[in-house]
Formats: sequence, C-alpha cells, structure tokens
Amino acid sequence: MPLKAYKPTSPGRRRMTGQTFEELTDAAPLKKLTSSKRRKGGRNHYGRLTSPRRGGGHKQRYRVVDFKRDKFGVPATVASIEYDPNRSARIALLAYSDGDKRYIVAPDGLRRGDVVVSSRQADIRPGNALPLSDIPLGTMIHNVELTEGRGAQLCRSAGTMAQLLAKEGTYAHVRLPSGEVRMIHAKCRAVIGQVGNPDHIHLRIGKAGRSRWLGIRPRVRGVAKNPVDHPMGGGEGRSKGGRHPCSFKGVPAKGFRTRRKRWNARLVVKPRDKK
Repeated sequence: MPLKAYKPTSPGRRRMTGQTFEELTDAAPLKKLTSSKRRKGGRNHYGRLTSPRRGGGHKQRYRVVDFKRDKFGVPATVASIEYDPNRSARIALLAYSDGDKRYIVAPDGLRRGDVVVSSRQADIRPGNALPLSDIPLGTMIHNVELTEGRGAQLCRSAGTMAQLLAKEGTYAHVRLPSGEVRMIHAKCRAVIGQVGNPDHIHLRIGKAGRSRWLGIRPRVRGVAKNPVDHPMGGGEGRSKGGRHPCSFKGVPAKGFRTRRKRWNARLVVKPRDKK
C-alpha cells in the first residue's frame, strides 16, 4: 500500500502522509459480521480512569474477525479486501464453498479471487492456515496461536510476521518480531505469510486533529497537574514533585521493570533483543 504526501499548505500538512487505499475493494462491510462498539473513554466498570488519553474519535463498528480458522478442509474464495477502523491491518472477506462468510486478517499479497483453506494438507501459500507441525522450517507466519483452538494471539498487526526456526518434540521454536524466540506447541495453528499493509509503520499523523479522529486525546505533563491528579504535580513554580519520574498511577518511568514474570516465561528460549 503506497503512501501519499500532501502539499505543504500548512505546518500540519508539511510532513503529513496518508494512505492511498488502492488495494481495497469497493464494497461495504457485511452487516451480519459487524457489531456495535461501546465507548468507555478509558474508564473501567467503576468509572475510574485506567487508560488515559482515550475518548472522542470517529464513530466505528466492530468487524468480527475469525482468528480461529476452524472451518477445516473447506476452501474459501476471497470476496473482497476491506478497511477495518479497529486495526492497522486490512481484512479479507472469505466466501466458503458451503455458503458461510467470515472475515480474516488479510496477509500481504492476498487478492480478490484467491482461494485459501485451513487444513493440514494445505499448500504453503499466503492465507492458508496450518498447524506448526506441518509448516516447513524457515517459513514466515502470522496469526499464531499460543493455545490450541483458542485463536491467534501473536503477529496480528500490520506488517508483522514470525519465523518458524525449529521443531523439538511437541514444541516448535518461533522467532517473534521482537527478536524473542519462544516455544509454542506444535498443534497450534498459524497462517502463512506476512500481515498486509506493511507501510503502516511509515504513516505520519501530521496534525493534532487527526489524532482526535482516532480517539487519542492530548497529553498533559504530570508536573503541570495538581497533586490530586498526578504524583509529580503541584509545587510553587516548576518542580518534579520531589520524586523520580512516574506515571499517574505512581509506577516509575525510568529503570524500573514493568514486565511481569508469568508462568510461561519458561517457554522463552531467547529473550527479546535489547533496544
């Protein structure tokens, strides 16, 4: 998906880039595969702000995407490639031979009229879903499951992909986009290829109003707030609040590890690359 540049008619447009959408099909989303999307403004069920800078934005409807690919052995034809406001990647509408229709995350190179299938005997082509045990070593994959039958959880955003490195017993070694090598059960499924819309990473917002369309509100510095709103707020004149930099919840921002050690950390063969 090529990006387009705008004429510098204003400071906001000087380095602003947009999408051409030339790979999309001129088709409206299938209504039965969409649902309403309730806005929460970053609040939890208590009404407390837990995710700051959320709110506003353009009205959206959620597209129900099939991350499980559990129609085994049933071939499907790509009916359309569509825009999804809820994710950075494009989605593809699949028309199965039995009459069913579902959305999937569109891999790079998938076009209208292509045939994809979810099967152990499927060809190694973009869009086909197979268990890791049936995928050749070195293959680029996306939409990777962590638990068999639960649905894809890894490599779902635009331009991302993982690589199958090795197979050892009932587990497969997969290198993730972060550089981390993780063991995943060989029965878990993955989709061949790279997620489409790889140019999304080069997109430049350009102006503040465009962020508001996406539901992103302005960011206020902690030291500019009152003590009741932020641990670093208050004070006569400019001050850091008498403490090290932290978030509005009091979590340190520099040199403090925020990644929790989970039970599945033993499945990590090689930690993610140091930035």
